[in-house]
This record gives sequence, C-alpha cells and structure tokens, in this order.
Amino acid sequence: MEFIKGITFAPFAAQGSFANEKAKQSLKSLQERTGANFIILVPNGLQDTAQSEVIDFKSKANVSDEELREMIRFAKSLGLKVALKPTANCKNGTWRAHINFFDKDVHCEPKWHNWFKSYTDFQVHYARIAQEEGCEMMIAGCEMVMSERRADEWRKLIDDIKQVYHGLVSYNTDKYQEDNVTWWDAVDVISSSGYYPLEDWEKELDRIEKVVEHFQKPFFFAEAGCMSTAHSSEVPNDWGKTGEVALEEQAAWYEAMFKACSKRSWVSGFAMWDWPWKQYDLKEAAKDKGYTLYGKPAEQVIKKYYSR
Repeated sequence: MEFIKGITFAPFAAQGSFANEKAKQSLKSLQERTGANFIILVPNGLQDTAQSEVIDFKSKANVSDEELREMIRFAKSLGLKVALKPTANCKNGTWRAHINFFDKDVHCEPKWHNWFKSYTDFQVHYARIAQEEGCEMMIAGCEMVMSERRADEWRKLIDDIKQVYHGLVSYNTDKYQEDNVTWWDAVDVISSSGYYPLEDWEKELDRIEKVVEHFQKPFFFAEAGCMSTAHSSEVPNDWGKTGEVALEEQAAWYEAMFKACSKRSWVSGFAMWDWPWKQYDLKEAAKDKGYTLYGKPAEQVIKKYYSR
C-alpha cells in the first residue's frame, strides 16, 4: 500500500452540498494548501437511537448517489485517490460507539442480526459505488466500538463487501481499541482514529505496533486531529471542549504526531480530520476553534510533512 497523505473531506455532508460549486473549490484548495494525495468521503447513515435496527442512508442528511459519484470523479480529475467510509450515526446525538444490543435474542427487543442486515445493506450500497467509480479503498465504517465484539457478523460483512468491491478494504476502529478487535485478519488494511494526547504518542504507538506485528497488515490513521481550542492537545478526541482559540497548540499537536509516527515504518499514512465543503473566509481562520485546518498553522505543518 502506498503511503497515504490524506484528509477527510466534508464528512456527513447533507444533500445538495456536493452539488454546490463551492465544494469543488474547497477540494481544490485542500489539495493545493495541504499537499494531500488522498481524501476520504463519509456518506451519512442515520438511525433514530443507539438501539434502533434500521439505518437510513437515503435521507436529506446525506449527499445523493449522483452527487457522490460526481465528487469522486472530480477528485480523480485532480489526481486525488479516494476512499469511501460510510458511517452510521444516531439522530438523537448518541455517539455511534454506543450502538448496542443484547448478545442473546430476546422477544420484543431489538436484535443484532436485524441491525447487521441494515448495516450490511448500507455498506454494500457504497461498496458498489466505490467499485464502479474506481475508489482506491472502502472503509467499512467508523468507531463502532460496542459492535466490534461481534466478530462473526463483522467477518460476514467484510466478505459481503469484497463480493462487490475488489480494492483495499479497511475498518476504522476508535482510539485505544486497536488491540481489542480480533478480526483484523479479515481486512486488507488496519486503521484507527488517532486522537491521542500530545504527550502519549510514543506509548500508544508502542501498543498499536504489537497489533500490526501480530496481524501483519498495513496500518494507517483513518482519522487524526486536534481542535484549535486551548488544552485540546490533552484531549484531542473531545469535540465539546471549550476555551480560548489556540492555533499554535493545534499545530504543536500535529508536529508531535508526525514526529512520533515518522519513527515507525509501519505507519502508512493519515487522513486528517477535517476539511469542510464550504470554507469560512480566510480572515476568520484565526478565530476558529474547531478541527478544521484551513488557513491555520496546523495546515502548514501538514503541508510540510506531506511534501516530503
């Protein structure tokens, strides 16, 4: 697998977003300003709660298939490689990691097998698009922590994806979960969310390295990022963090991540979180506290490393 110099572009974009010319302008800006050669697109599947069995990926909260196909084609016209990562979310705001059901079926209660059927339909739908549009990777979801113990269902899902998609297949587990997934042998590429505190990178990489050595698979961080909010480098996964703007702290976090990972030959890339389809005015970058990279010192750090 070639080294991935990636950015997650416009995650969970709503219907009509990719049809807006500003989205294409933003993607061109991403490539020019970061040196990225790879993007991840994140179709949005919604279920009502963490105990709902049905995932809706045809709602207005998700880009249409036509928009998605057009964006993939546009990205490829720029020379970018593309991965699709269809991701399930809960309408009530519960984090997807908490989607969970009883391990034994109980009458009148929601069941794993019903959920996995809906989730498989969701994933295979986009696997077909990934195959037809020549995407370089299919990532079978993100941070589904409570479901990951269901190894048989995940193995069946990965096999179903591979029946229709013939490129690299990965799955994006959450931070700290890399050594809890038992079915990495079923995928082609191991990936995880690299939201580790600035001071902890070496320790966490030591832990992840044992997983990579055991399964002998390529590895990359399918997500990695830190907000430009004070003290976010201590808890980069906390998107609810409040505080003052801290642009240099965000940049320092990226420096620490790249420095640590550059010593590990088995880290085969990144897909930073994130780059919006609709950019704020560049003059507003100094006020933004989120994960967005546009116009911030962190963007320059990424460009430096991606240009090597």
